[in-house]
Parts: sequence; structure tokens; C-alpha cells
Amino acid sequence: MQNRAKNQIMLVFIRHGKTQANSENRYLGRTDESISNSGAKELLSYKTQNYYPSVDYVFTSPMKRCIETAKIIYHKLSLTVIPEWREIDFGRFEYKNYSELKKDVQYQAWIDSQGTLDFPEGESRKHFIMRCERGFIKMCDILCHIAEQNTNTPIWLGIIVHGGTIMALLSSFGGKNYFDCQPLNGRGYICSMRWYETISDKNNIKIEVVKKI
Repeated sequence: MQNRAKNQIMLVFIRHGKTQANSENRYLGRTDESISNSGAKELLSYKTQNYYPSVDYVFTSPMKRCIETAKIIYHKLSLTVIPEWREIDFGRFEYKNYSELKKDVQYQAWIDSQGTLDFPEGESRKHFIMRCERGFIKMCDILCHIAEQNTNTPIWLGIIVHGGTIMALLSSFGGKNYFDCQPLNGRGYICSMRWYETISDKNNIKIEVVKKI
């Protein structure tokens, strides 16, 4: 792969629209829940206010809440699903909120660890980040073929995923701490991206946050 720093690749990270679980402040991971009616209306409102820039291609998590969001925001574009971008598995904490967990010893230990402990019967942050990285490399492999035909034209990619996925990718490729970037539902970040030499090496990929959505 040739040096592609001269290509302008823009990434539009968008967290999916609000679900019922989000409204109730529940840990929503593996549960494949749709966005709520109010969540859909909120997305349409943001779209009407031109929050979302136009993109050339759309990549999304396989979960319903992300696919539904992508179809509302970018309804004219086909979607490429990246299976590795599904949300983290919260294990025993799944679909529960603070009021239901506050007396749980394991939950308190997780809170005390500042979120660094593995989720009981769930997924570790390390495993989750590595999974998201693999998905990003998969997207970049597709992008390589696109970029070869667009060496002088900016390429805009819409990435419709989960809050955790955005946190994982910006901590891996953007130099952020894991909890630095936690967008609200329907919001996110516009970022620029560059890479050098082989794109299969994550150390050659750099993402810079340009602005919040």
C-alpha cells in the first residue's frame, strides 16, 4: 500500500439514536433493541438542523439500533455492516441501571476500578477494543480499493455505531483516553484520518477529531 497521507479521508462517527434502555439509563450491550419513537424523532430533528454532513459511504454495527439510525440519516446510501462493531457485552449488568445494581458487590467493585475490571460473565475492555480494531482494519481494507480510484478527492465515510465503539476506536487510533469521547445518542464526531504504508498495521493509522456533532 502506497503512502496515503495525501488522501483526505473524513470519518463521521455517529452514535445510534436513543432507545428505551437509553432513556432509562440502562447498560445496553448485547440486547438487540430498536430505537424508540422519540429517538427516531430526535434523529430527524438533528437531520433537519443539518447536524450530519453528507457522506459517500456508510459503515455500521450489525445491531438494529445502528442500522435503523443509518437508514434515517443516510437513507439513500447502501450500508456495509461490520460485525466486530457490535456493542460491548455487559454480562450480568446487561439491561440494568444504577438503581438496580447499586447494592451489587461486583458492580461496586467495577465502579471502584473506574471501569477497568472485566464485566462479570461479560466482556473485557481489552477484548472489546481489539474486536473494534479488527473491524476498523476490515473497513480500511475496503477503503483501500475506494481510495485507489479517488486519489485527489476527499472521501467521507459515515460510521454509525455505539458509544462504546466510538470510545474504543478513538482511544486506539486517535490517542484519546477510553472515556474521553462519550457522545450523546444521535451525536458524535467528525474526524480526519490518514495512514502510511501497510494499513493492516494499526500503528500506521491516525485519527484526529476535527469537531463534535
